[in-house]
Amino acid sequence: MFYHRRKGWEIPEREATPEALFFARRSLLKAGVAAAALAAAPSAQAFSLFGGGDKPAAPEAPDQTQGRYPAGRNDLFKLDRDVTPEEINSHYNNFYEFGSGKDIFEAAQALKTRPWTLKIDGLVEAPKEMGIDDLIASAPLEERLYRHRCVEAWAMAIPWTGFPLKHLVDLAKPQSGAKFVRFETFLDRSMAPGQRQVWYPWPYGEGLTMAEASNDLAFLVTGAYGKPLGKQFGAPLRLAVPWKYGFKSIKSITKISFVAERPKTFWEQLQASEYGFWANVNPDVPHPRWSQASEEVLGTHERRKTQIFNGYGEFVGGLYVGLEKERLYV
Repeated sequence: MFYHRRKGWEIPEREATPEALFFARRSLLKAGVAAAALAAAPSAQAFSLFGGGDKPAAPEAPDQTQGRYPAGRNDLFKLDRDVTPEEINSHYNNFYEFGSGKDIFEAAQALKTRPWTLKIDGLVEAPKEMGIDDLIASAPLEERLYRHRCVEAWAMAIPWTGFPLKHLVDLAKPQSGAKFVRFETFLDRSMAPGQRQVWYPWPYGEGLTMAEASNDLAFLVTGAYGKPLGKQFGAPLRLAVPWKYGFKSIKSITKISFVAERPKTFWEQLQASEYGFWANVNPDVPHPRWSQASEEVLGTHERRKTQIFNGYGEFVGGLYVGLEKERLYV
């Protein structure tokens, strides 16, 4: 087990989450009513109260994609540091559906990833639904070594396996009116206890512009460390956009929608002044409550200078020409 020892200069986890916003008076009242009902009801009825069904969960179907791993590595994407050991990455994750702490490994094993369906809708030639195993079987899988930079000022490096998001964009055949891509994760309060917290705007939603989604660096992840994606990482399908802060890389995707209007994202709904739509990494633009000038590399306690666009400016810098009036780095 990896334990992260915090030092005096580090940001306390309680500060990284805008708790004052969550615990507004109206949300507290709603949560109190729900908690009282939960205490008085049998567990199946309690799940029903929060939106989950009272039927026993179906057994998890087997993953049919094991034979596709490990995939060949794309050497275009280089690292300036060693890959973070799997044991460390696996036990230091944000996954609010299963808890607000970092060590959600055990809780996340409750995530059932088969059967799993991805819905593609909105302004597309023909809406469709695809089983995750069919999608992975037909996708051009490759391994990429990516840096990951959290808004909380810690960083890791990880070997993701997956395919370019542009592959799915082309598959969807978006109409000319599509300007943004909206991503949505699952909603199952009986499986994910964090989703019973009524002050969060579940399900988790994120978004990119069409230009961002079609960029070569945007990556749909199906595996890590040469095998299918672990549940704590957001199996069976997550996003990796490594030039942005980590909360943009939505986990456990169930729906991808092509839309005309910019979507209001999960953290943007909660605290737009701190967690905006763009969230591009910039060392010169501090978070309202801490500096982004440097980052701690997990597992080494090394302190490094933060790089603009997390070091990926050569791939994405041109995406933001003409958008200087936007809050690109929040």
